[in-house]
Amino acid sequence: MTNDNYSRRSALRNLAALFAASPLAKAQLDLPYTAAHVPSLDELVNVFEFEPICRARIPKQNYDFIAGGVDAEWSLRHNREAFDKIALRPRMMVDTSGLDVSTTVFGDKLEMPILIAPTAGHGLANPEGEVATAKAAAHVKTILILSTNSTQPYEKVAQASTFPKWFQLYPGPDLEGTRERVERAVGAGFKLICLTVDAGWNSHRERLLRNRLRTQTPPGVNSPQSARRRQREGEEPQKPPPYRLSTTLMHRLDWRFFADLKKYAKVPVIIKGIMTGEDAALAVKHGADGVVVSNHGGRYLDYAAATIEMLPEVVKAVNGRIPVLVDSGFRRGTDILKALAIGAKAVCVGRPPLWGLGAYGEQGVVRVLELLQSELALAMGLSGRSNLASIDHSLLKYQ
Repeated sequence: MTNDNYSRRSALRNLAALFAASPLAKAQLDLPYTAAHVPSLDELVNVFEFEPICRARIPKQNYDFIAGGVDAEWSLRHNREAFDKIALRPRMMVDTSGLDVSTTVFGDKLEMPILIAPTAGHGLANPEGEVATAKAAAHVKTILILSTNSTQPYEKVAQASTFPKWFQLYPGPDLEGTRERVERAVGAGFKLICLTVDAGWNSHRERLLRNRLRTQTPPGVNSPQSARRRQREGEEPQKPPPYRLSTTLMHRLDWRFFADLKKYAKVPVIIKGIMTGEDAALAVKHGADGVVVSNHGGRYLDYAAATIEMLPEVVKAVNGRIPVLVDSGFRRGTDILKALAIGAKAVCVGRPPLWGLGAYGEQGVVRVLELLQSELALAMGLSGRSNLASIDHSLLKYQ
């Protein structure tokens, strides 16, 4: 027996045990595989089932980077639990034969209101990394928001398909480097900048610390966010952060930076990381083209509220003046339907596409997105909503 065969069989034997240990296990029913059988792609019936397969197929350190949250991971769990507090009020005797889940976001026609959220280091899940993810997004006609901390060059991802893509921005290491990166992304063809504002202080991710990783960026990714800033001639050296913490440029920035970014980006700029009505109102006031309600997938501030809980006040504060998107914890079509009923224009999903990528490569990402699209369509049809315009708050009942 070769070492490769032994490793493969060991991984398969451990697959059931890995799944049993997963915090997502309670969401599954009648899994179509055992320790001796990894299913074919078309056997999987929901996105949760990709997670244990991804976990078995990639190194533990890589999986921990993708899966982990901050501190005790309360926010990571609560992002899921909060959906259980919202029930649906379906309407009957409605003609839904013309079921349509397509939408238009910033002028681009999408086949679903489901975007791929910016997540770092797709190369941790599959060697093709963000190139495979971009091709999958194009296949189902939706948007990939590429992370600053991509494992593939921005230009290569931009060229992977002709379908529109957005670029997520972490400011850093300094203002000049930030502008250079934005102009590089726009020059490569990215149609929108998604500024992430909730990552000024590097969080305490215990899974990474146990793996002896001190950085917030994926292993092997040289992030411009954490690179050393340029020292100008005559400038006083910057003091080290207090209390043994580490920071990024974002912790020193305010709305003046956003005004400058808007001037040189020359494409729409949305703000990701908005969690209150107050900040949503300020985003409108300062000219943001949209906001993303996000707690970073539970990766920065533990005990931050779930995004589905904060979405109503953000929608109210924006009052239809700019689009509101939302991410963090979305795993079911019914989750997406609830967000749309509250007033979100679209939902961004982060970890599930990475599970698909790690488990089956590009086709795994396609299948994850198709499953979510099908679940959303079914939930709409059974609720008496034939298109996105027919979805409103009357669909919801809070528990």
